[in-house]
Amino acid sequence: MNLDNYISLYRNSLLEDVIPFWMKNSIDEEYGGYFTCLDTVGNVYDTDKFVWLQCRQVWTFSMLYNRVEKKQEWLDIAIKGAAFLTKNGRDKEGNWYFSLNQQGKPLVQPYNIFSDCFAAMAYGQLYKATGNKAYGEIAVATFHNILKRSSDPKGIYSKAFPGTRNLQGFSLPMILSNLVLEIEHLLDPVIVDDTIKQAIHLVMNVFYQEDLNLILENVHMDGSFSDTFEGRTINPGHGLEALWFIMDLAVRDNDVTLINKAVSIALQIVEYGWDKAHGGIFYFLDQQNKPPQQLEWDQKLWWVHAEAIVCMLKGYALTGNPACWKWFEQLHDYTWRHFPDTANGEWFGYLNREGRVLLPLKGGKWKGCFHVPRTLYQGWKTLEDIKMKKESTVLQK
Repeated sequence: MNLDNYISLYRNSLLEDVIPFWMKNSIDEEYGGYFTCLDTVGNVYDTDKFVWLQCRQVWTFSMLYNRVEKKQEWLDIAIKGAAFLTKNGRDKEGNWYFSLNQQGKPLVQPYNIFSDCFAAMAYGQLYKATGNKAYGEIAVATFHNILKRSSDPKGIYSKAFPGTRNLQGFSLPMILSNLVLEIEHLLDPVIVDDTIKQAIHLVMNVFYQEDLNLILENVHMDGSFSDTFEGRTINPGHGLEALWFIMDLAVRDNDVTLINKAVSIALQIVEYGWDKAHGGIFYFLDQQNKPPQQLEWDQKLWWVHAEAIVCMLKGYALTGNPACWKWFEQLHDYTWRHFPDTANGEWFGYLNREGRVLLPLKGGKWKGCFHVPRTLYQGWKTLEDIKMKKESTVLQK
């Protein structure tokens, strides 16, 4: 497939398949917000509303309005979602709940800081679209709350007994490395620079273990290896997603050394995570090849492959490394053979190890309107950048 065909596929899949699927099926016209529990054809099978997925959908439609086309319909969808969240999404201290019922009553306490992370992203992007100061204020207040909670994200909701085995997790610094760019326009430049430096340090010097050449999901508070279930866990998808965030930060600061290091690690992770027997990337692996804690370790998930595609495309666009392009084509072939539902639209989320559909849903508690559209957008635009660079090189010759 040539570059023009790839570009058309990613653009058209976004604008003619995935986004229309969510516009048609997910909008709750009665109570506001979005349904994310959608079956194969888009029917709602559960009405609970998971705050981080509500926020992700606000972000998606705001982002499309800002970066693709000023379509009022997209902006209206984002504004309606934000209205539901503003009314119902937070406790009195400003922490974002994990889930609500259809009407907006809280179901699960704000134990998960990622509700807050995606709220900050959503309101920051919606502020860009509208200029409404209230959205910007919510984004900034939420971001500062995230920083305040970062040393103990779950707080009173943590199940861990204090002091016995204190571990720090990779997910939060990974998200912050992207979130800080998303709302940079609203933050004090000193806070932006400090957050970026800390995120890069944690991703590239703490959770990335040079002797393993892999990124761990959990380490001791001093950054050392923990020979436990948690400490041995590798999540290839998280590593690859984080590394394209790091590439974006490196581009911002014109840090070629950091770009090259991120690409080198990404190539190691995708090779390590690839299932040599059946294809696709494993969900979880144990660094010492011991039995993984996660029973779903060998499943093939949509978001893992989506983020890997973006990572390899960005790596190729920035370095021209042919290994990145080879992996992009391999990932693209696997992903497009297994995940898109050509009959009913959107992507399946969960495959078994052999690549057969395990759950026929299009959305649920964890899958919503986010990873697929973001990947299609990033893929479309990065492929255009690659094409432009190739054409420029030809003209220079």
